[in-house]
Amino acid sequence: MKSVRRLHPAGSDHAIYRLGTTLSVRLPRHGGAVGQAEKNLFWLPRLAPQLPPAVPSPVAVGRPALGYPWSWGVARWLDGEVATVAGLGDSRETARTLAAFLRALQAIPTVTGDPRLAGRPLAGRDADTRAAIAEVAGVFDARAMTALWEAALHAPAWDRPPVWFHGDFHTGNLLTRGGRLSAVIDFGGLGAGDPAGDLTVAFTLLSAGARAVFRDALGVDDATWLRGRGRALAGGLNAYASYGAVDARVAAQTTRQITAALAG
Repeated sequence: MKSVRRLHPAGSDHAIYRLGTTLSVRLPRHGGAVGQAEKNLFWLPRLAPQLPPAVPSPVAVGRPALGYPWSWGVARWLDGEVATVAGLGDSRETARTLAAFLRALQAIPTVTGDPRLAGRPLAGRDADTRAAIAEVAGVFDARAMTALWEAALHAPAWDRPPVWFHGDFHTGNLLTRGGRLSAVIDFGGLGAGDPAGDLTVAFTLLSAGARAVFRDALGVDDATWLRGRGRALAGGLNAYASYGAVDARVAAQTTRQITAALAG
């Protein structure tokens, strides 16, 4: 019988287990993460051959049973350590590698007709983001956050053909080996449309200097960068408001994300 070991820390959407030595299991922790296993099983094998570096290789979808209500995913295990700011934050090489991954992803032809690939528009986060700004006003500069958020909402929209985006591209979903980026994981937010959300990694991992290298290597225009800052702010605020008070690791990570997004 294969051993089963829960991994800590896990993400907010899934409980993650290592199954034996070659497999990983991801079980949704809430209804909002349901359906990701099926989407990954269908799309990742089609995208992976065109993507550097490694990405998960889904092998099966488990079905609800024994009181657990949702489907869940099984994938090949990827060795590596979660990326850290201390290890990679100042690395120009890492900045270029991240940009190369996004360029490769965005270059793959997209499809239409799969509702699972529709991203959430920035305006759809307005009420939650303003509520989070009010909630953490004693910790961060509410006026600066409001100004950035409103600027992002009013920035010119993506007016080019839709491109693939990872959907949750941040430090916690990057693996390293030997001090270099080795894999990108957790494609639950995979979709097609505006790629601005994938700029979040610039504000969770990279220092200001490496961030500039990343932006230049990816060729990001001013409007997309502004929308990306807005999405990084919104995501950081949501996580800080939800988990910062009870998880020091999340508090530190999201504080960096919020302050970096404000700095630009």
